[in-house]
Amino acid sequence: MGLTCDQLHQISHRLPLHAFPFDAETIPLNGIYILFEKGETGHGTERIVRIGAHTGVDQLGSRLMQHFMLENKDRSIFRKNIGRAILNRDHDPFLKQWELDLTSHEAKEKYQNKIDLKKQASVEQLVSQTIQENFRFVVFRVDKKDERLRWEERVIATVSLCSECRPSKEWLGNYSPVEKIRESGLWNVQGLYKDGISEWELEKLEKMIGGE
Repeated sequence: MGLTCDQLHQISHRLPLHAFPFDAETIPLNGIYILFEKGETGHGTERIVRIGAHTGVDQLGSRLMQHFMLENKDRSIFRKNIGRAILNRDHDPFLKQWELDLTSHEAKEKYQNKIDLKKQASVEQLVSQTIQENFRFVVFRVDKKDERLRWEERVIATVSLCSECRPSKEWLGNYSPVEKIRESGLWNVQGLYKDGISEWELEKLEKMIGGE
């Protein structure tokens, strides 16, 4: 799997690299995003640290904005995981409150008065700063939802199965309370260690990206 992951990294770095603030008009309406993180290397280049997609039609740009700008960790599991790692690293007891999901009306009624909203806002700002300053990404177009989700799972599996691109000792994810993140070296918890990209799929991906 090391060779396939190596090839995947090389293919990914042929694509235009985006950093915050990014121009949404340069991003496909539908597709896969691959994140890289400052200080993380693998296969002689920047190491892939997260792979993601979206389910709604024409929502790739919106999904990326939820990660990079929308200060609501309940709308972005990536943001929630970054916050978890920061709070755990700092031995901050607010982690227990950060874990609460206020998406539903019932949850808001149950927990809102129990949460330090000023502290939550400050953590959200720190998460935004961390993501905006330390993460860059590439995207490749995949229009159909079922294909996006299949490619997302394949790429996640390929990177998670690779023993060669491992996180640095300074990687923020090492402080995550989520075991799967610490073990995999990825800001992903779903799709790990499944069937990776086959040789013919790798060729197909090269053709897809080559046509960008």
